[in-house]
Amino acid sequence: MNRSRFAATFRTVALAILALAASLLFAGSPPGAACWAAAGARGQVQLDFWCSSNPYEIEFARAVVEKWNRTRSDIRVKLQPLPASRSTEEALLAAIAARTTPDVCANIYPGVVTQFVAAGGLYRMDSFPDFVSFMRRRLPDGILEQYRSSNGHYYQAPWKSNPLMLAYNAGMLRAAGVDPASLASYSGFLAAAAKLTCDTNRDGRTDQWMIYLNIEPIWWQRFFDFYTLYAAASGGRTLIENNRAAFNNAAGVGAMQFLSDLFRLGYAPKSAFPGDVFLQQKVATVITGPFAVPFYESMKPKEFEYDFVPMPMPDSLRGSEVWTYGDPKNIGIFATSKHPKEAWEFVKFILSEENDALFLEMTSQIPYRRDLESSPAFASAVQKLPMLARFVRQARFTCGADNVRPLVEVYDAIAQEYQYCAVLGRESATSAMEIAEEKVNEILSDY
Repeated sequence: MNRSRFAATFRTVALAILALAASLLFAGSPPGAACWAAAGARGQVQLDFWCSSNPYEIEFARAVVEKWNRTRSDIRVKLQPLPASRSTEEALLAAIAARTTPDVCANIYPGVVTQFVAAGGLYRMDSFPDFVSFMRRRLPDGILEQYRSSNGHYYQAPWKSNPLMLAYNAGMLRAAGVDPASLASYSGFLAAAAKLTCDTNRDGRTDQWMIYLNIEPIWWQRFFDFYTLYAAASGGRTLIENNRAAFNNAAGVGAMQFLSDLFRLGYAPKSAFPGDVFLQQKVATVITGPFAVPFYESMKPKEFEYDFVPMPMPDSLRGSEVWTYGDPKNIGIFATSKHPKEAWEFVKFILSEENDALFLEMTSQIPYRRDLESSPAFASAVQKLPMLARFVRQARFTCGADNVRPLVEVYDAIAQEYQYCAVLGRESATSAMEIAEEKVNEILSDY
């Protein structure tokens, strides 16, 4: 997920799309409502469908589109992957500005939906009479509500959540006498780190570390360290409540202190490395999701053993259910669609149980689906890659990001404190959370 360019260009493009909002909104009706009449026009309907540029997802999308087009001659779907050289968010923002959006996109990051809605770029999906009932039959309890916009409506269909977990090198842990179960708590993780961080070739320099953490103050990277640890420590809470920062608490301070300890004690390197440091066996653990499994399986060295455990938590919470960040992506219909009703039919087809099972099997990513563990449709995928069962179980305890317009600015403020406190050691965890809280509340006050 390449979001660094998006962070740099977001404000410029957002101003352009906001200027178009007035022309896209219809008085007294949701964006796209004026297009309903076109849906009943005679002749074949064509829908443009954009999918992720991830090669596994392209293959899945191609299979789904081919199945649909074989059976629905009245509604033809044309597939186009998003440009691989640009982030999804940047590409969609540019398309909204130019009014060149597709009918359907199956790679929408929930954190930017508020901006898309403000620009009138997304169709209001609860305008479809069966949207809420369909999604509630499909989704685990509480998931749909996570994606309700501040105006009370829905502009995205929850699709997949890739729970972040801790991948570990089983051979390294075994050689150091470390039980993977001990990684469940902060103290157990740090104790294991003292054994696993070492100078393997005895040249006087550390060349093996406990964990790799990104050191750059990049906003979206904080989903893969601070926010994931905060979700585990807080029982699945997000960072914003009632339009105020809610992370300056024991969970937030503890997560930042844990990260600070890892760098301060030398258990995480303060440098970047080319290639995958986990497969290179420079680190014993890394925070990642199920999407890493096919990559590891195809690229791992001979006799390389790995597995996954839930994220570490404060010692006081050990034994509790472990929450994590879900790295979700959803499906949206755009306001420019001339055929929203037909687009919704296609979205429901993507979200069918059969296609969810195919998605899991082809991409090793986890669809949102009620009773996923017990569904026989998913047994073959899990049988082929048994490690996916860990992520399927973890999927019940995931949270997304806050649905607020200044999401980039909020996480940028946290990223700055992460670098000052955890990486550089110039602030205490308490001070870092206080400063971040003040910055975030100032940002939110403008919205």
